[in-house]
Amino acid sequence: MKYPRSPKDPVGGIVYFGRMVDKIRLMAAGDLHPDLQENLGTGFDQRAVNFLGLDYPSLKNRVLEGGSDDEVLEWCFQKGTRPTEEQIQVWNGYISKRGWRDDLSARLASRKKEGGLQNRDDIQTMFNYIDADEGRAIL
Repeated sequence: MKYPRSPKDPVGGIVYFGRMVDKIRLMAAGDLHPDLQENLGTGFDQRAVNFLGLDYPSLKNRVLEGGSDDEVLEWCFQKGTRPTEEQIQVWNGYISKRGWRDDLSARLASRKKEGGLQNRDDIQTMFNYIDADEGRAIL
């Protein structure tokens, strides 16, 4: 079973999008890590499709039709919303800092404790937690 790429890895300048696409592809191939299967299409996935002006089932269907990440993202822009550079900057700043002094802070603390990472002061956001939990270095 596999994990998708880091949520920090951008596609077309947009963070999290590549991870969401990876999760769809890995699930279809039967390779998505079980920890991630239950929440497909919710949470950050839902926020990402909302940002792009789409719904998750439509994105899922398009991803499964095939094509590169960039091709799928361009389809998103055509069918949904093409964000401006400033909107992308705001999105990236917002989503990458979730869990840091906001309504997800308690959930982040709980997830860290569940994963035995409660003493990791470098894990300040959900993106940090995801990377640490999946064995990637926190940058």
